[in-house]
Amino acid sequence: MINVEIDERSGFCFGVTTAIRKAEEELQRGAPLYCLGDIVHNGMECERLRALGLIAIDHEQFRELHDVRVLLRAHGEPPETYDTACRQGIELIDATCPVVLNIQKRIKQEYTTHSDSPKQIIIYGQKGHAEVLGLVGQTEGTAIVIESIKEIERIDFTRDIYLYSQTTKSLDEFRLIVETIKQRIAPSVTFNYYDTICRQVSNRLDNIHRFAASHDLIFFVCGKKSSNGKVLYQECLKANPNSYHIEGSHEIDFSLIKDGQSVGICGATSTPKWLMEECRKALLELKIED
Repeated sequence: MINVEIDERSGFCFGVTTAIRKAEEELQRGAPLYCLGDIVHNGMECERLRALGLIAIDHEQFRELHDVRVLLRAHGEPPETYDTACRQGIELIDATCPVVLNIQKRIKQEYTTHSDSPKQIIIYGQKGHAEVLGLVGQTEGTAIVIESIKEIERIDFTRDIYLYSQTTKSLDEFRLIVETIKQRIAPSVTFNYYDTICRQVSNRLDNIHRFAASHDLIFFVCGKKSSNGKVLYQECLKANPNSYHIEGSHEIDFSLIKDGQSVGICGATSTPKWLMEECRKALLELKIED
């Protein structure tokens, strides 16, 4: 007999929940609904919404559309997306996460504020990630993106520095970057940094560490594209080396299951609850068969 527990704090964050709810509401209206990019970095949830009629498109396809409805996901978009929509009669259903929207506004304000000395806007984030592209877009493409402390040399320590972060990056590494910059800047340089990491994400680290440590075996359920998922899964491994990353119940290695084990199921901010429940069901059915 095995005990299977789902982490209550795992699952969609507020921004993703809002975007999916908006998509479901708009789909009920019947008219075609496009989504600019995958609505969430979880293939199985995207497939569920595709079956309901949501059509995922890329930016190239978006530029060919006219007079249609397009959903903007929680990650946010650069200004040119809104300009294109205005020119081409596209109705935008904007589901940008309020946290991301606030960061965009702060970066744009900083970028457009006159300064007597040259300044750099630095974004600690994943290159090419939808949220980061939206943030860089607020600076007309001039912001410098660094993915980790290893890329710190891309910063000019003789010029003013304004540091922001993608919402799902590591808080510990952000703090390390801040301290490194403080140590290396020239005396006359202005250095302002803004902790823009979402606490719905960062606060999950301690919780998922405790959860993983409390079980014999962990199945971390998450899409392979999820930036947040990569961070949380590493935290699982730190707490419990017997942790396994799966996308769904079809990837469960049942040979890992031993009688009497305590099995934990957890996931990222892009993991739907129904998917974790599906994994739990598969594990409990195995117990019944045994």
